[in-house]
Amino acid sequence: MTSRQRLALVGIVVNAASALPFARSGGDLNIRAAFLHLAADAAISLGVVLAALLTLYTGWLWIDPVMGIAIALVIIVGTWSLLRHSVTLALNAVPAHIDPARVRAYLSKLTGVSEVHDLHIWAMSTTETALTVHLVMPKGHPGDAFTGEICKELREHYHVHHATVQIETGAQPCELAPDHVV
Repeated sequence: MTSRQRLALVGIVVNAASALPFARSGGDLNIRAAFLHLAADAAISLGVVLAALLTLYTGWLWIDPVMGIAIALVIIVGTWSLLRHSVTLALNAVPAHIDPARVRAYLSKLTGVSEVHDLHIWAMSTTETALTVHLVMPKGHPGDAFTGEICKELREHYHVHHATVQIETGAQPCELAPDHVV
């Protein structure tokens, strides 16, 4: 075994060992990206070693480009969801694990709520979600305890970590009331 092959084997071991602590990302996009990067490095090193050994023993020169294409395809397939989630996060889209219709239905069914509008849900980071909403209620709404309970329910059942709830009495129409207004 040549010194380059030994170095490649060390690269496989180091990258694989470094990737293991990141294997359970818990949904954090950054940790998943670090894991995929280290795992890809280990896979590339392994592919290079295998291609070199197969080429040496068989003399087939086509093995190296085929291995390169195979590695590229594995990386593309393995990181496609990471790219999709990154774009979704960058565009402030509703996180995939949250159903806005269910959130709206929950808010609409709250005692005293006659209208829900200006509902926005977006990811603040890879692990935290935010929400803003206007609720129309009669004068004399329950107050801070009511909004506190809403925020607790949104966190526990809908994974919304930062909620801003604005209570309106309906005495004056809200300019943001139509759902098409952003």
